[in-house]
Amino acid sequence: MAHLWAIGATDALDLMMATPILYSFRRCPYAMRARWAIWHTQLRVEIREVVLRDKPTELWAVSPKGTVPVLCLPDGQVITESLEIMLWALGQNSAWHPNALGAQQMALILQHDTEFKPLLDAYKYPERHLALSPQQHQDNATYWLETNICNRLAAHTYLIDTEFRLSDAAIAPFIRQFSAVAPDWFLQHANPLLQQWLARVLQDDFFAAGMQKYPRWQAGDSPSYFPAKQ
Repeated sequence: MAHLWAIGATDALDLMMATPILYSFRRCPYAMRARWAIWHTQLRVEIREVVLRDKPTELWAVSPKGTVPVLCLPDGQVITESLEIMLWALGQNSAWHPNALGAQQMALILQHDTEFKPLLDAYKYPERHLALSPQQHQDNATYWLETNICNRLAAHTYLIDTEFRLSDAAIAPFIRQFSAVAPDWFLQHANPLLQQWLARVLQDDFFAAGMQKYPRWQAGDSPSYFPAKQ
């Protein structure tokens, strides 16, 4: 759901402009999936790269929960959920999210976000989840991937069919994080189908474009745009 918050005078002036504003953090997987969808549709936004430990007051003003990504639209709407930003970018129908596959894709993404993301967090930060050992956290995350992702990749090239879709873009940033926790282990022991799928994603043009570095945004800076070139 898009949320419309009370905003300050500076942001109200910004929102009168024609270009949407995206608050982002380069390494955040939620922000990454939003940027990928925006790049795919060749929309253009003003991008404001934030530092999570020192978030600008302008971000808090438009989104009281203070998380990224946040998309501010010219009509005053503020979208604070990454998946909703993806759907906004893709519109009602696109090659990434055809209507015929909509329910199937959304179900997989929501299952991932509610089931795998907590397992990933426990694997990344075992010191915060001491009820289980680091090995058990790795085993739990791996088992989820085997039963919910690798089984799909055994049937076709990507998560839904033979084409890269919304679900691939929404889930890949988190599998990338999973692979980075223990990269040697991932290369030696992770399911080859998972490795191959992730490699295809990371070798695509949109990955490099979506990971372009931007300077930290501060009020008064000249605007930066994403994608940088059109």
